[in-house]
Amino acid sequence: MNKSIIKVLFTAFILVSSLTFGQSKKDKIKSLKVAFMTERLDLSSKEAQEFWPLYNKYEEDRNDLRRKQHEEIRTKIRNVNDISEKEAKELLDRYLKYEQDEEKVEKQFLESVSKVISARKTMLLLRSEEEFKKELIKRYHERRGNR
Repeated sequence: MNKSIIKVLFTAFILVSSLTFGQSKKDKIKSLKVAFMTERLDLSSKEAQEFWPLYNKYEEDRNDLRRKQHEEIRTKIRNVNDISEKEAKELLDRYLKYEQDEEKVEKQFLESVSKVISARKTMLLLRSEEEFKKELIKRYHERRGNR
């Protein structure tokens, strides 16, 4: 069977199964993202075996950082008029630290993933992540009737 036909069938299977098994919205989005990225990156089975654990760990680390940042900083920013200059300075320092940590996580991921897939596919990954976000936003607006 042609490699592209297999990919299309695999993508269709992921999409259908993600929509039919009563998953949470977060799980559905994750399934759609896996199918989207798999198709765009054209990963071999060996590449996929090594790539997905790295990518999943990266997303987990990045989400943990964002969750912590939200808990520690974003909620306090809402009340910025009620905090002192000293507290604001501490918040700003913590915010910058989280930004550095997030950059470090991304750099480590890109360095490790570029050893598993080619530099070209790594760049495709970066582009595909942006395209996936745009596609999600587009679908959201279409469902809301805002084209």
